[in-house]
Amino acid sequence: MYEIGGYFGLEQLISNEYYKDLIPLNSARNALLYILRARKIKKIYLPYYVCSSIPKLCDREGYQYEYYRIKEDFTPDFEYALSDDEYIYIINFYGQISNDKILSFKRRYDRIIVDNAQAFFQEPVKGVDTIYSSRKYFGVPDGAYLATDCLLDEELESDTAMDKMKHLLGRFETGKASDYYGEFLEVNKSFLNRPLRKMSRITQNILGAIDYKKAKETREQNYLYLHERLASKNILKLKSPVGAFVYPFYCENGMKIKEKLAQQKIYVPTLWPNVLESEDFIAKDYTENILPLPCDQRYGIKEMKKIIKELQKCIN
Repeated sequence: MYEIGGYFGLEQLISNEYYKDLIPLNSARNALLYILRARKIKKIYLPYYVCSSIPKLCDREGYQYEYYRIKEDFTPDFEYALSDDEYIYIINFYGQISNDKILSFKRRYDRIIVDNAQAFFQEPVKGVDTIYSSRKYFGVPDGAYLATDCLLDEELESDTAMDKMKHLLGRFETGKASDYYGEFLEVNKSFLNRPLRKMSRITQNILGAIDYKKAKETREQNYLYLHERLASKNILKLKSPVGAFVYPFYCENGMKIKEKLAQQKIYVPTLWPNVLESEDFIAKDYTENILPLPCDQRYGIKEMKKIIKELQKCIN
């Protein structure tokens, strides 16, 4: 029996998700687990340049995996012929791999999974299993989308998000990320062993009310502003992605520069710390020295100017 009357809960917002036709799940890593199960995959090839949560997921769930190298342009350096139960996991780093390129990988390898966690606004290629992360682009407690034509024969319950909201609400009300960074880390840690579930109702509700057009345009404008002023100093040859994730700026002594920027309250993450122990030079080098400069919808040209000003001080 459902209840009638009593106090109000969170209001039902407008239902206008960006990917309303895709499968809504609780996390990107579990979107991968969905595909591993649905396609009965036994072995997956992962880039060295990858978040530790992915190999940990494979270890936990009993899937075989092997690492491969990427080229300087972020594309796979992969020459193996895949068996029927093997797939290659291709990460669209910083949205730098176009759909034409993805289609060429589909023709070449056939069995591919594309991770668009850093390319939310890049539409999926038809016939290619594609993963999106909501949490990397918007202030939501959980959430991922999966584009696939292979459905899992398993009834999934919805995740819950009540215990993952404190850092979001705290920063929203105070404007201070540093005050709630501990809670943010705890939420991130909680996803390591989170079972495969559907996206929480709270997250789906919030995602239905976001101004996606404005978010996309703001990200692109900020990215372009940074690129026009930093491209001559950036050894990465970049294209302008759709609804940019961040602006990847490569410079030597990247880790030290991140520390200096943090002192000016400009927080630039390390993607991903586990790769610092990698045996692959490019993966390790990119982790150490690429600065993922924020250019998202929370900011405008004023903040981009501040980033450039403080970055130039650090470099000089």
